[in-house]
Amino acid sequence: MRTAYSVETVRAAERELMELLPEGELMRRAASGLAAACAGMLRRVYGARVVLLVGSGDNGGDALYAGARIARRGAGVTAVLLSPERAHEGGLAALRAAGGRTVAAPGAVVEGEAVPVGPVLARADLVVDGIVGIGGKGGLRPVAVELMDLVREAGVPVVSVDLPSGVDADTGEVRGAAVRADATVTFGAYKPGLLIDPAREYAGALRLVDIGLGPHLPDGTGAAKAEALQHADVDALLPRPAAESDKYRRGVVGVVAGSARYPGAAVLAVAGALRGGAGAVRYVGPAADAVLARFPETLVSPGPPAKAGRVQAWVVGPGLGDGKEAEEHLREVLASDVPVLVDADGLRLMARAALRARTAPTLLTPHAGEAA
Repeated sequence: MRTAYSVETVRAAERELMELLPEGELMRRAASGLAAACAGMLRRVYGARVVLLVGSGDNGGDALYAGARIARRGAGVTAVLLSPERAHEGGLAALRAAGGRTVAAPGAVVEGEAVPVGPVLARADLVVDGIVGIGGKGGLRPVAVELMDLVREAGVPVVSVDLPSGVDADTGEVRGAAVRADATVTFGAYKPGLLIDPAREYAGALRLVDIGLGPHLPDGTGAAKAEALQHADVDALLPRPAAESDKYRRGVVGVVAGSARYPGAAVLAVAGALRGGAGAVRYVGPAADAVLARFPETLVSPGPPAKAGRVQAWVVGPGLGDGKEAEEHLREVLASDVPVLVDADGLRLMARAALRARTAPTLLTPHAGEAA
């Protein structure tokens, strides 16, 4: 299970932890995990070219300290400073001491080399996005958009620090331009924006770095703002059949799905039930021929669902289409006293009154557009 906490909750936990640690220790822990993740994305660290896009917040500091660690291992590290006068001083000093260099983002002024940023990004093996932290709101500023356009043109892999810059950490909203990362290294706890669309699509592969925040995060019901099941969580829920298990002990799943236009939806829904470990599957709908051709063990019924035979849970909706029969089948399923999963067209056709009247478990599985 991936559990996400709000920015306010994470910051409160960080404050508690920082009171117990030497100054700067929390950032050093984060930078260590970030550097390890970056090293893992490079074919080899020695001789690699790494570019840090550094904003004015702590994310920029994390990127600078991580860059210093990578530079000490023989990589050529360049920090592009979007706000040179506000960059993290300790991180800058660490990077320069390790042999890294700093250049100005377009429109910014920085002491030292006046190096065009475009060629630096074009030659990079990895770009680290430390532009905006978890408190950022709204899309990227024009200078950051210009930099990310150059990165995209060069096709360089991007790893974001804590959260892709430009996405909302709490809501998962993307209001304007944002970084599309290949990977995101987040610290202490997941943030909702890493698990919720559309921001989830900007985060790439997720890696959580343990910085000791766990004991300072709240527990109990309602403490988390979002949770995301993982493959291992689902696998743990699946029953393991024993020698004496029959189809009723393993469960009979009824499937009301598919239509003349979408017979494949019925095939996929039946496949999911069988692969999930159901003892038997009863199918109700017009795609019986397609279902039997793929899964001859399926028990088919012309309908209605109430006459399909013994069913211990229903799946209704995928590819169901429109029409009176689809609505009637959905109504019958929702009127049953067994668990029901409603998906796709079922969500669109479902009446709120029918849902409120149910007493058995009911699971709705909308995608982001259907849930909006």
